[in-house]
Amino acid sequence: MKKDFKELFDLTGKIIILTGSEGLLGKEYKNILTQAGAKVITADIKETAECITDVSSEESVIRLCKYTIDKYGKIDILINNAIEPHTQDKGIIPLNEIDINKWKRYLDVNLTGAFICCKIIGEQMEKQGFGNIINIGSIYGIVGVDQRIYEGMEFNSPISYAATKGAIITMTKWLASYWRDKGIRVNCLSPGGVNSKSRYKLSQKFIDNYSYRTILGRMANEWDYCGAMLFLCSDASEYMTGSNLIIDGGWTAC
Repeated sequence: MKKDFKELFDLTGKIIILTGSEGLLGKEYKNILTQAGAKVITADIKETAECITDVSSEESVIRLCKYTIDKYGKIDILINNAIEPHTQDKGIIPLNEIDINKWKRYLDVNLTGAFICCKIIGEQMEKQGFGNIINIGSIYGIVGVDQRIYEGMEFNSPISYAATKGAIITMTKWLASYWRDKGIRVNCLSPGGVNSKSRYKLSQKFIDNYSYRTILGRMANEWDYCGAMLFLCSDASEYMTGSNLIIDGGWTAC
């Protein structure tokens, strides 16, 4: 049935689980989706979340799913936004010095955590006969990291982050095909870098170097991804599955 503008983006009555809800972008996603009428269940390891959740633990995600079903009776949308924070190691770490435990932690949270949420909450969506899953990728899951902009910085973007985000994009396509006849859509949002000076101690030099690499000439504001998230959660994207929506100011365009 053809819908008007308001109907396309209206999320009234939708129940959304948002992992990583207490992070910089998670808070922005919650705000825009709530404004659109959705009830957003915030899930995070931080105590400010509605449901304290460790996505790397199946037991914890099972509790999250049960909590949501017991309270609201359904789960319309899952947003896999939880990530392991970037390390604060200075500059570029030589490959032979990478801590294998840090590597494993990134995999546990970024990749295995998203898989666990898809597995457990996807099972509930199968029972319902409907559902919408949005995974969060990254430009660094698509192209290699420009190591030059991290030289001398107070943080870096590790190989483990890139590896998990590349896998997330592929997992999204696999799951979309797997649930093709179950009424479940699965898509991915791949953002670029966010200008968050206070959180990651970004220097002006880093911001300038990163901005120069984008066609739009700047890093993203934390609210720049809200429109894309609203689109993916709403009926405006109902003919979309298995796709990776790249919002990066033109970083990957050239």
